[in-house]
Amino acid sequence: MNTNPPVVYNFSAGPATLPTAVLRTAQHELLDYNGSGCSVMTMSHRSDTFMSILHHAEQDLRDLMGIPNNYKVLFLQGGASAQFNMVVMNLANGFERVDSVVTGNWSQIAHKQMGSLSSARIHLAAHGGERYDYTDVPPPETWDVDASSAFVHYVINETVHGLQYRDIPKPDGLPTMVCDMSSEILSRPVNVRDFGVIYAGAQKNIGPSGATIVIIREDLLERCSDRVPDVWNYRSHVERQGMYNTPATYPIYIAGLVFRWLQAQGGVKAMEAVNELKARILYAAIDGSGGFYRNNVAAHARSYMNVIFHTPNAELDERFAQEATVHGLQLLRGYKTMGGLRASIYNAMPVQGVEALVAFMQDFQRRYG
Repeated sequence: MNTNPPVVYNFSAGPATLPTAVLRTAQHELLDYNGSGCSVMTMSHRSDTFMSILHHAEQDLRDLMGIPNNYKVLFLQGGASAQFNMVVMNLANGFERVDSVVTGNWSQIAHKQMGSLSSARIHLAAHGGERYDYTDVPPPETWDVDASSAFVHYVINETVHGLQYRDIPKPDGLPTMVCDMSSEILSRPVNVRDFGVIYAGAQKNIGPSGATIVIIREDLLERCSDRVPDVWNYRSHVERQGMYNTPATYPIYIAGLVFRWLQAQGGVKAMEAVNELKARILYAAIDGSGGFYRNNVAAHARSYMNVIFHTPNAELDERFAQEATVHGLQLLRGYKTMGGLRASIYNAMPVQGVEALVAFMQDFQRRYG
């Protein structure tokens, strides 16, 4: 009798799947971390043991991303959504204008939120919805930006609309770059020096929800006004070495395990090759279906992290999601306002998971096409 549990592949956009090896290590260390006699969940965030976890997590992230010494790394709370406000509260002081690029759902929300707590004018530098109906991203050379702006904000990968800047915008002639990298961080190499601030919610490629990575160039801390409350002030967090308030200790611990797992896979460059392979397999299945499956995003702007697609109608979309779940392919429904289907294939999704999805797609088309 086969007692092995069925194989389940989690295609959630976030909180997303985590490497099995990471979960097994966390399971093994849950009650007793490294002989300390207690769980990371219950140890003091100021203890030497946790400070070591935090130090190694930061150093491993620096090594993976090649973060220069003149950049600070913070593990904050509040999710990436909190950064929509924090970046303007901290970086727009004394500036008349902030440039904002809208490419999809999350950059649209960021654009609205940035204006709620800033005296600077939030200037719409480009809008992919108005120009392309969110089927393409506005090329950086078309952005209406001013070099004197406090910064230009954009989202490099839109999880809802399945869009991604495959060619990463460069800062030549642009203001300081502030990038929401939540759903693609560590999926491919980036030049950190091209950015003033990179921020990312952990729950896509880093760990469970609860921690937010902020990577900020040191000179920008001079903009952080004392009028900004300490809990929202980048400089206050840096000066207290990330200990202004109790950090999300367990998510940081899991993030550290993920960073080590990434190193064991060969680092970010090796992950890029795997991610490109997974995306090619899945998009080839969509494009080769004779129109049964559709993805309307321009080929050069298709996300390698979040693949959206539709069947011929909404009823079949729902049937697909239901039947896929029975076959161990979970959480494939599209975003609530988008409908359709979405497969998130972050770092921890193995190639076998994508191959299993493609096999199911082909079988589903044979039965309903």
